[in-house]
Amino acid sequence: MKKKEKFYLSSKKHVGTYNQPLVFFLFICLIFFVTGARLFWIQIINGSYYKKLSEENRIKLIANPPIRGRLLDRNGVVLADNKLTYALSIQPRLLTNSEWMNLRRSLSDLLNVSSTQLEIAFNKSNPDTPYKKVLLTDLSEEQIIRFKEQESNLYGAQIDIGLVRNYPYKSLAAHALGYTQLITQKEFSKLSEKGYKLSDRIGRKGIEAALEPELRGKWGGEMLEIDSIGTVQRSLGLKLPKAGQDIKLTLDLELQSTAEEVLSDKETGAIVVLDPRTGAVRAIASKPTFDLNLFSQPLTHSQYNNLFLSSKRPLLSRAFNAYDPGSTWKPVTAIAGMESGKFPAEKKLNTVPCITYGSHCFPEYNKRGFGWIGYEDALRVSSNTFFYQVGVGVGSKALYDAASKLGFDNYTGIETFIDENKGLVGNKKWAAEGRGWGKPGETPWIVEDMASASIGQSVVLVTPLQLARAYAVFANGGYLITPHLVDGNTNWRSEKYFQKVDIQDRTLETIRRGLRKVVTSGTAVGINIDTSILPPVAGKTGTAEDSSGGSDHAWFAGFTPYNSGEIVVVAFVQNTPGGGSVHALPMAKKMLQTWYKLNSNEQLISGGDKL
Repeated sequence: MKKKEKFYLSSKKHVGTYNQPLVFFLFICLIFFVTGARLFWIQIINGSYYKKLSEENRIKLIANPPIRGRLLDRNGVVLADNKLTYALSIQPRLLTNSEWMNLRRSLSDLLNVSSTQLEIAFNKSNPDTPYKKVLLTDLSEEQIIRFKEQESNLYGAQIDIGLVRNYPYKSLAAHALGYTQLITQKEFSKLSEKGYKLSDRIGRKGIEAALEPELRGKWGGEMLEIDSIGTVQRSLGLKLPKAGQDIKLTLDLELQSTAEEVLSDKETGAIVVLDPRTGAVRAIASKPTFDLNLFSQPLTHSQYNNLFLSSKRPLLSRAFNAYDPGSTWKPVTAIAGMESGKFPAEKKLNTVPCITYGSHCFPEYNKRGFGWIGYEDALRVSSNTFFYQVGVGVGSKALYDAASKLGFDNYTGIETFIDENKGLVGNKKWAAEGRGWGKPGETPWIVEDMASASIGQSVVLVTPLQLARAYAVFANGGYLITPHLVDGNTNWRSEKYFQKVDIQDRTLETIRRGLRKVVTSGTAVGINIDTSILPPVAGKTGTAEDSSGGSDHAWFAGFTPYNSGEIVVVAFVQNTPGGGSVHALPMAKKMLQTWYKLNSNEQLISGGDKL
């Protein structure tokens, strides 16, 4: 038994000794296999990726931003351009932690900024410039001088020169021009595919947003060779950025300045001035307004609250927002009456102190009536009971059809449509569907609605721009124009943008004569005082109850010259009791005076050239 055990142990030892080289060999093979597989993975499978990383270790791409295109008025006056700014930045790779702390202390004392502010900026990450940290933007002249004096002692810090949007006239045409802001992280995830960088600014409102692709331009850059510690060795190539396009607008600086001036003593309102022959907007202003340059720098807490949280809503363009139009709407009801055939142009109606519809007695504004009158005199004196009878008589479909022909309850086609309110023209279908707030079938159209709609109240909302577009039809002989802020190379009198309105010539002429009488002997006669030099004006005043519960709105919409229709003006004052003839008419009068002065000067210059 002992001899067998001895043989077994000897055999086991022999086998173990015999297998050691094999195990070692297999182990070596495994190492070479793993190493080979790894090299194959790195060099063959992911070779291009690691080559790129290698290149980036010695090549740095420095992006150069494009210069944003300027915005000019119709005469070439600059309304928006770019200005140089100076920012303080550091290169963290050149500094140890202790060196950064010393530099932070020095910068804080030198530039009179808190160390905390510098530390917060230092800790922010920016994938566009990982090798650089921007600590301060928009340095003052004094800060720049102080830095330059001590620059040799501020290793790792530098002053960078950049461009920001600048608006020389500050709040002028703010809502039409719009502004730019830095893109957000959420936007960057989509815009990066279009070449945007996280440090880019993008148009937010107005023309800045509508024409962003044309204004933006394209990034350029420089390829630099650097060593292992990041020092630049040489330039390997330079691609200059492509500047954005300069855009010439249809706005006229002098008319726009007058528009801002006539609104200056109003709490809230709007002015629209356009050429009814082409749709070119010559002035468009809104009150309250704001300084566009605020958005070219970081907003303070107070500035943010005043802009975005204020009950005055300064960012809202009143020219693009919808309100009750009041009596300026009556020409629309006149079209519905005549075009339906139920109330032809020669028709006369008896106007009385009050007419009852449903459960309400709808009054004449003078509480007496005007007796038997036709369309022209009904417009001249702005009779309510005349147009109640016409509107209720033709019904909501006829009124809606007439309104649609003039472009209401629709967008105007202006480039900045994203800021535009569509408005409302109430009708049976709209009411049956719930009026936008109720359940279908529970808010039917009633006769009281029809009476209100006849005089532009309660169930009718229009924007000042929509109203100007509609009155352009009366000014230009029956064509619906497309308002625009940029002429470009577009033929604005082509059928696409200049459409013949389907109404009879007699209907159009009846309304035109009525609007002329409004100015010669009606509610807008005040426009003739001290304006003997003005060509003949036609138009309509309006005093509208605010359906949202506020005080009355004041309106005036008109055009001149009466025979040729070269300019349309709409003046609107929100929640200002007193009537259109008291508040809006004087505003429009000043606009027409400025236009006439400019027009006369242009004719003199043109005549001089011909001579």
